[in-house]
Amino acid sequence: MCVKPTGHWHGHVVDTEHRSILCTCRACFLLFTSPEAGGGRYRAVPDRYLRDDEHPLVKAEWDGLGIPVGAAFLLRGGGGTAAFYPSPAGATECLLNLDALADLAVTHPLLAAAEPEVEAILIHTTDDRVEAYLVPIDVCYRLVGTVRRYWKGFDGGQEARDHIEEFFADVRSATRPFGEQE
Repeated sequence: MCVKPTGHWHGHVVDTEHRSILCTCRACFLLFTSPEAGGGRYRAVPDRYLRDDEHPLVKAEWDGLGIPVGAAFLLRGGGGTAAFYPSPAGATECLLNLDALADLAVTHPLLAAAEPEVEAILIHTTDDRVEAYLVPIDVCYRLVGTVRRYWKGFDGGQEARDHIEEFFADVRSATRPFGEQE
């Protein structure tokens, strides 16, 4: 956003008009922490990582959303909620059963807690569990980058699976329970 170098560790700001993420120095990041700053066009990406141990999703609930892959993220924006999954081609939008999502949000409050445009609900499912996390949106795009970088062939290959599992291990270790004081 400005000419100051950001360094390795830096903040991100979402340009809501262009649906893009910008790297920012600390001063620019702080400038856009208020939703009204910049007319709402630019929003700083917060650093909350939450999980809801009290209301875990089960496989049948995940299947009811109609998302055909094992990892996806839900992002609220001006046009409602959209679902995306990481693919070798980038973040791919998929159709979402909005009625099923609204029903789930009643019994799973974490699903409705993400700040529009800057936080997402990241869901990861395996044969035996479903994990749901509220994460900064840039984390979801880090997963997309991981898939794009390491995916080989039809099933991704072992290297991709290892990096994806490492990604989710990092997310698990960064989360704290939903409802704890901020």
